[in-house]
Amino acid sequence: MSAVEVAALIVGGGLGAGARYLMDAAVMRGRSGAFPVGILLVNVLGSFLLGLLTGLGTSVAPVWMSILGVGVLGGFTTFSTVSTETALLAERGRRDWAWINLLGTLVLSLAAAALGLLLGGLFPR
Repeated sequence: MSAVEVAALIVGGGLGAGARYLMDAAVMRGRSGAFPVGILLVNVLGSFLLGLLTGLGTSVAPVWMSILGVGVLGGFTTFSTVSTETALLAERGRRDWAWINLLGTLVLSLAAAALGLLLGGLFPR
């Protein structure tokens, strides 16, 4: 990758992280201490979009695959927040929500990625 392409990847990561914050904040507005549905939705959407992008395969230039996949969607999705939210839920005595958050994120994100791959593969190359 050229320096300009690396810079685009870095900016994309920042844009993805900003979009994650805005989406989570909008979903969780006024829901302090509630189940972290905002981050769950972020990760499911991000998994779907990365699956879709990956499913498009060679119709997307490798540099754009990196900028969008690693940069934007890598910044958008977050495993660390899921881990922290799950630990905090367990610490607050909401082990049921902790398990739902952990397993729900895993199952729904995998299903969303598979759907994205499937739909991405349907597009002509």
